[in-house]
Amino acid sequence: MQKSISVVIPNYNGKNLLAQNLPFLYKALESSSIQDFEIIVADDASADDSVVFLEENFPEVIIIKNKENKGFASNTNSGIYKAQKELVFIMNTDIKLEQAYFQHLLQYFEAKDTFAVMGKILAWEDDTIQDTAKYPDVSFWSINGTRNYLIETDNSQKEATWQYSFFSSGANMLANRNKLVELGGFNHLFSPYYGEDLDLGITAWRAGYKIYYEPKATCRHLGSFTIKKEPSRKVRIIAKRNKFILHYLHFEGIDLLIYCIKLSFYFCLKCLILDKYFIRAFFLFIRNFQRVHQVKKSLKPFRKKSLKEIIRYLKNDLKGKKVRIF
Repeated sequence: MQKSISVVIPNYNGKNLLAQNLPFLYKALESSSIQDFEIIVADDASADDSVVFLEENFPEVIIIKNKENKGFASNTNSGIYKAQKELVFIMNTDIKLEQAYFQHLLQYFEAKDTFAVMGKILAWEDDTIQDTAKYPDVSFWSINGTRNYLIETDNSQKEATWQYSFFSSGANMLANRNKLVELGGFNHLFSPYYGEDLDLGITAWRAGYKIYYEPKATCRHLGSFTIKKEPSRKVRIIAKRNKFILHYLHFEGIDLLIYCIKLSFYFCLKCLILDKYFIRAFFLFIRNFQRVHQVKKSLKPFRKKSLKEIIRYLKNDLKGKKVRIF
């Protein structure tokens, strides 16, 4: 199956990671028989020599030089909108692709409703599994995007194929470019980081598209160095704020009302115990509430299905299967 691919790599101070992992990207494209491709590095105002390194060592790479640091969503979207190929592969700089990575992914795009597919993410040094298909963990008016699942088979069963995923990790997502652009790419409300890929996945499912996980496509993950360098207090506050945004965007009707009541109760409780992280995150959410509400309204044309319908559909697909959740 012949497909063209634009590889979009968001970069911030990742010179050493680019030097280490770009050769593996080229090998993965070549061993997958991908002949029509382009590589785009969206640089988020790096302070290191990332741009100079690319210009000197990989002159064929298209470089987007952002003048100011805007975070993952905006930076990655600049690469997505620059892309010219049929499919877009979004890859973090700390990802190392294994041989024939794309070979097993292309089949999913034979289906017209495929939005994206992701492969298996392993640890850098060993075969410890870090990420697989994302489990649709939504209960008690809470959306959890951290749980993975595997469909286990025994020798008498055929290998599981075309496995759904709640969303596709932004670290190794292969997506249909037209559908990605149609949905607006990653939501800027989540800048500078956390929750963008989960939000995009839910939006895609609600728009009537499907997302898959392919276990035969494997890559290795070194670590989230950019976020690790950030103050832990800042990271916790942003992550919590983005949780509030995610829930407001995707809960509707009575579920949204119950969530708002629940959030108000938690806010009062957190004030009593002086939870500064929660309080700060809550006020950041309230400060941007009008903008969040406008985005919610703008996405209404894509809301063909409710979150409840999506969760029911995904969980029904797992009935009768041996599933390991972790």
